Amino acid sequence: MRDALVGAAFQLFLERGYEETTVDDIVALAGVGRRSFFRYFPSKEDVVFPDHERCLADMTAFLDEEADVQDPVQRVCDAARLVLRMYAENPTFSVQRYRLTKKVPGLRAYELSVVWRYERALAEYLRRRSTGARADTLRADVVAAAVVAAHNNALRSWLRSDGTKDAEAAVDQALGYVQNTFGSAPSAPAPAEPARTGAEDVVVVVSRRGAPMWRVVQEIESAFARD
Repeated sequence: MRDALVGAAFQLFLERGYEETTVDDIVALAGVGRRSFFRYFPSKEDVVFPDHERCLADMTAFLDEEADVQDPVQRVCDAARLVLRMYAENPTFSVQRYRLTKKVPGLRAYELSVVWRYERALAEYLRRRSTGARADTLRADVVAAAVVAAHNNALRSWLRSDGTKDAEAAVDQALGYVQNTFGSAPSAPAPAEPARTGAEDVVVVVSRRGAPMWRVVQEIESAFARD
């Protein structure tokens, strides 16, 4: 019944437009009553995002699992990948929803509220793993926002390609950047150093004591990038 209502809704959204489609139109096409619609969806907006509640519940359960987590940042990055998995389960539907959301400001606002709930779940997990200091609380919020921003940047790139690009590779690259910046361990082993035929160069980087790790990494990368 839930899938039938979603299918009927999107058929009408594509044919008539979102604003021109009513709940009565949806239930008529699906062959059910209004009561059945509202049993599954509190509003017409909710039928556009039928899977986010389940995904949010899965993410929360994943973060609440008792596990020997060495790096909380890696854990929240892995949690964000659950959202990608949800979108990749049905690329056609995901692309249709992306196009519809871009056209309807009300749906865009609704989507932003959903994204904020994901971000809040990640931040709350990071706060629980912190010492409770104000700096740690700020860091939890910043890291959670960075994870969501990186994930969504890669996800939207995939959606703009009509689902033809490698979404998993794009998200892994984006989240790897966050993990390497904020995490306690690199997201992937460093590539093997190529063989050298001549004398080796030595790079010395001088950094201020107490500088954040991301700044040190940035200085090292800049030094290696120079001839």
